[in-house]
Amino acid sequence: MCKTYSVSNGASTEVIINAVGLLSILKKLRANPEKELRLLLLGLDNAGKTTLLKQLASEDVTQVTPTAGFNIKSVLSNGFKLNVWDIGGQRKIRPYWRNYFENTDILIYVVDCSDHQRLTETSQELAELLQDEKLRAVPLLVYANKQDLATAMPASEVAQLLGLHLIRDRTWQIQACVATDGTGVKVVLIIENMEWGYSPSYNDSIES
Repeated sequence: MCKTYSVSNGASTEVIINAVGLLSILKKLRANPEKELRLLLLGLDNAGKTTLLKQLASEDVTQVTPTAGFNIKSVLSNGFKLNVWDIGGQRKIRPYWRNYFENTDILIYVVDCSDHQRLTETSQELAELLQDEKLRAVPLLVYANKQDLATAMPASEVAQLLGLHLIRDRTWQIQACVATDGTGVKVVLIIENMEWGYSPSYNDSIES
């Protein structure tokens, strides 16, 4: 079962969360403060992955160039250390994505919700990722990016297009966001919210 939550921070966004939480990951982190999470950041080119990563690292996002290979950043958030691997999304690079699957704790997939012509392509790429044995049962966080644009598809519609409601083998969440201004991108807060499936609650606002 899924629940829908409204998220507001300067822009109207929404979150859809499945009924299974990330308690095991969070308990592991809290039991061992030095534990690090390995986050794999994927998506098509121009989805906003690098901008999102820079927001997480509190870096300037006014000058962002396409990722030709990969970026790695260690981000401290709410006392947790997140090692985020940002892999380029160009078609010629995608066959190499699987080289980075090993030991992934959370898979982050970024979607440009304003690019309707490529939504089918991004759906197909995600489906292939979820079929890979190395990513079996790895929790999935989808960022429905560019919600500030008039042509952006709502997160609820993106979730349907991606077939997230059909996922049965992992925890998943889709988070509407605006990577350029940081709305809805705080990863640790989102991970906390993924626990709501164990204790149903409602939240009208999530700070960026």
